[in-house]
Amino acid sequence: MLRKLLLVLLVAGLTACSSGGGEELPAGPDLMKKAAAAMRSVKSAAFSIATDGKPNVPVKKADGRLTAQGDADGTITLEVFGSLQEITFALIGDTVHFKGPTGGFQKLTRRELAQLYDPSLILDPAKGIAQLLESASDPLVQAEEGGAYRVATGFSEQTLGTLVPGVTQPVNGTVWVDKATSRLTKVELPLQGGSVSVTLADYDAPVTITPPPSAG
Repeated sequence: MLRKLLLVLLVAGLTACSSGGGEELPAGPDLMKKAAAAMRSVKSAAFSIATDGKPNVPVKKADGRLTAQGDADGTITLEVFGSLQEITFALIGDTVHFKGPTGGFQKLTRRELAQLYDPSLILDPAKGIAQLLESASDPLVQAEEGGAYRVATGFSEQTLGTLVPGVTQPVNGTVWVDKATSRLTKVELPLQGGSVSVTLADYDAPVTITPPPSAG
């Protein structure tokens, strides 16, 4: 009887040690608020958007740089009438310099661009990533992965529209928040027909957006 009791105590002690040795994960709502505040102080970032499968969104791929002032440059691949068109752009102030696969650069106003997609809003403190994180519903921190917290959470179509235009319903997605800086590193969104992932990197690196050499 004594031997059995000692074995039970030993197993209980080992279980307690193994379960108590891991890092305690932060509460989801607290982490989202901290991440939103961190994103509002960002001065610049590199962004990348990629799709898997055939999600019903016009932006299929994008890579570029952003500044907190609203300037941006890079490339965007859009689906237009069933075909993919890659567009090179430089958004400076109220002017958008853009060109397709052929021909030279043309100009749009920022307001005209916004009817399609305005990537500069990603860092907008009132409409971009910060607002997306702050308004996230039922965030649950699932694990720590590679220096970031993985968080399952819900988003409304209104807040997602700034990041991924064409989303017409709420989405339960996953975000990764850097442990050291509380900044967002990645978003994954399962959509009908496929998924969209958005990654952010190179925070606060020096960025100067200039007109293309051939722009008039």
